[in-house]
Amino acid sequence: MAYSPNSERYGTMKYNACGKSGLKLPAISLGLWHNFGGVDAYENGRALVRRAFDLGITHFDLANNYGPPPGSAEENFGKMLRDDFSAYRDEMVISTKAGFYMWPGPYGDRGSKKYLVSSLDQSLKRMGLDYVDIFYHHRPDADTPLEETMGALDLIVRQGKALYVGISNYNAEQAKAASAILKSLGTPCLIHQPRYSMFVRQPEERLFGVLEEEGIGSIAYSPLAKGMLTDRYLNGIPADSRAGGQSVFLKPEELTDEVMGKVRKLNEIALQRGQKLSQMAVAWVLRGGRVTSALIGASKVSQIDDAVQALAQSDFSKEELDRIDSILQS
Repeated sequence: MAYSPNSERYGTMKYNACGKSGLKLPAISLGLWHNFGGVDAYENGRALVRRAFDLGITHFDLANNYGPPPGSAEENFGKMLRDDFSAYRDEMVISTKAGFYMWPGPYGDRGSKKYLVSSLDQSLKRMGLDYVDIFYHHRPDADTPLEETMGALDLIVRQGKALYVGISNYNAEQAKAASAILKSLGTPCLIHQPRYSMFVRQPEERLFGVLEEEGIGSIAYSPLAKGMLTDRYLNGIPADSRAGGQSVFLKPEELTDEVMGKVRKLNEIALQRGQKLSQMAVAWVLRGGRVTSALIGASKVSQIDDAVQALAQSDFSKEELDRIDSILQS
């Protein structure tokens, strides 16, 4: 059956201005890091993207190495675009990245102009697109002059292969230097993508201040701390969970008694708020407006529904924030 999106999809989603640009991003974005690769069920991934779009999620985040195997998430997303979304391309913000290993030899990794331009050409081919909306450098590269990497991002925009550019995993000093170079070239940095959650708060130390000074938006990845900030592990480790052997990113040894003690206390606050812990964790990341969008992953449609429902209860009292800080600092 041909896909017809929900006609009310823009009625409930919140859209936030991305830095000082005219681009607005949904408060919740969908990342295709997991569950969209060649080893995954295509129809499940397709159902996830459809549901996200039906709920007003317009931003879909990819990278050249997403899979597995690397590149296959872009290939599958390209098929979804052809199958379901060709008429809605202009309603979507599609991003991809380059910065990690992709092919053998000296030109398939890191931050050289050769690698970034070649990688984006491959990404566009895999997705069947003429351009992406946002192209990121995925991680800093100490072996390549920052001027070369930022110059490549500027070139890519001037070539019409991306509308905006961003950076990911840069620290505060690196982000400030990158922003200065891009401004001097006339292609300002749109967005930064850091890891940020209740359990990973380093961006609060200096990075968010730099982004505000520079007029750069932010999108937080792993807001659920690899799934730890959910009710999934409250009663042990399910066999079909990431910590149960389904992922290389969350190991059972990370779920220590100390961590789980904090998770249980945080879960109590969430329940008192009338939310699931995962919903409170997403709302917490978005609190105060420093984060433009929370980037979620999903393996089930219900997880997308949960994340979007977090926006219905997004405000925190000072008492709640103080209690959360007390738990996290204990």
